[in-house]
Amino acid sequence: MDRFANLLLDVWREASRHAESGEAVTIAAPELFRQLPLDVLAVRRLDVERSILETVVTGLASRHAVPERSADLLAPAQLEGLLDWCQRGEVLHSGAEGADTLATLLAGGLRGDVLAGPLNDASGALGVLVCVATAPRKFSKRHSDLVALLLEPFSIWLANERRIRELRRDREAAEADRQALLARLGRTDLNEAIVGAESGLRPVMERIEQVARTDVPVLILGETGSGKEVVARAIHQRSRRADGPFLRVNCGAIPPELVDSELFGHERGSFTGASGLRKGWFERADGGTLFLDECGELPPAVQVRLLRVLQDGSFERVGGEQAMHVDVRIVAATHRHLEAMVTDGAFRQDLWYRLAVFPIHLPPLRDRLEDIPEMAAHFALKSARKLGFPPCLPSTADLNQLVTYNWPGNVRELAAVIERAAILGEGHRLEIAKALGNAPAAVPSRPDGSIFLDAAARVASASSETFPTLDEAMARHIEAALAKTGGRIEGPAGAAKLLGINPHTLRARMRKLKIDWAKHRSSLRHS
Repeated sequence: MDRFANLLLDVWREASRHAESGEAVTIAAPELFRQLPLDVLAVRRLDVERSILETVVTGLASRHAVPERSADLLAPAQLEGLLDWCQRGEVLHSGAEGADTLATLLAGGLRGDVLAGPLNDASGALGVLVCVATAPRKFSKRHSDLVALLLEPFSIWLANERRIRELRRDREAAEADRQALLARLGRTDLNEAIVGAESGLRPVMERIEQVARTDVPVLILGETGSGKEVVARAIHQRSRRADGPFLRVNCGAIPPELVDSELFGHERGSFTGASGLRKGWFERADGGTLFLDECGELPPAVQVRLLRVLQDGSFERVGGEQAMHVDVRIVAATHRHLEAMVTDGAFRQDLWYRLAVFPIHLPPLRDRLEDIPEMAAHFALKSARKLGFPPCLPSTADLNQLVTYNWPGNVRELAAVIERAAILGEGHRLEIAKALGNAPAAVPSRPDGSIFLDAAARVASASSETFPTLDEAMARHIEAALAKTGGRIEGPAGAAKLLGINPHTLRARMRKLKIDWAKHRSSLRHS
């Protein structure tokens, strides 16, 4: 027995040294062939969901042929019998009871005296260890006892192989998602600078810098297409979780009956079609950031469970009883008016308080027209790369048209218009007017009934020698509004109301353009 004890010690030593079963078995197999009357040693993995038994690694004596098949599809009765045997944990030997099970376990073409043992872990059946000896050699009771001792280290090898395979699959899926996102954003790196960060989005970027280094939930409020996902990613990239996962869930795109399963996962058999255990978005985002886009679409029952996760980081899978704990930072976003939904009873007030610890208001594109020239150039270059055209940037006339459009679809619409203009121009120019549908009438109307002619459009007739920059023209227009309102910014008679923009946005522009509002403080002038 000393030599068998040494053999078992060697097998355990290799199990501790090597993470992958294939490498470990390859090293351990020669010694097993010397100590046992073996011709074939095979580790076969059981995929319960697909009802497949497949060979992971095979150790062969030099004179023996490779099995004809590496994978076998199991009939329902075969799978049921195999799982029952694995649960019993017994070693089968040819000639004893269980001949049908042995026939199921053998790979194609294998014949001889067989010893087979189940490989299990805490989650259930992993696979089988199959040993084959060809005539005239046979296995004895002592060999059967040794194989029983080998089942535990081989089970550890197979469990490690499964974990590595799952990690590799998740990594490949994450990389595929990353590449798809880069293609959608027209970027080569997710860490590229945000267009408008130094101009129209400067107040937003300041709030991102303030909150990114904390772990508090963030609620991004903004119209559809205004770039909420870009802001969420900027928060993640500047946080201590930057090396962890960033996962986006569009809450409005998931059928209500599946939201629980998607977010929190489910146990096998918890509902019709749940053929196996599934990790939800929260488990997959552990250690990183989970971006809940369109959180206002969540059903009331899910809002309750989400509240619990925000409170203590715990939840249960659908059909499960064990509490799961995760370390996930929540960034939520919506284009809906959540406070009004709370008043109407469509959104939980306590969840609103939890999500809105640090709200970030993302201004629509019409409130940051100064960003349009840079963004138009960015999207023009992106479209040229995508379409295989030579680079073609928007002209001054093109920009005049772009800044006088109201952009109800925000940045997403601007990207679509620029790409459509590039296609219509066939690589020679950008056909902005055609891409907009010849829509100068889209110039936004203002509360006083006048038509707001943006600075760039108002000075279009000026000579090239005196043509002002967009900042200069915008400063003149803001100063005119301040003069008309006596320097007042907020309120029904304020400059922000007259210009049709948010007072915070107006103040940010005034700081950027170095406009002194105090010099306009006087008795209100009436138009």
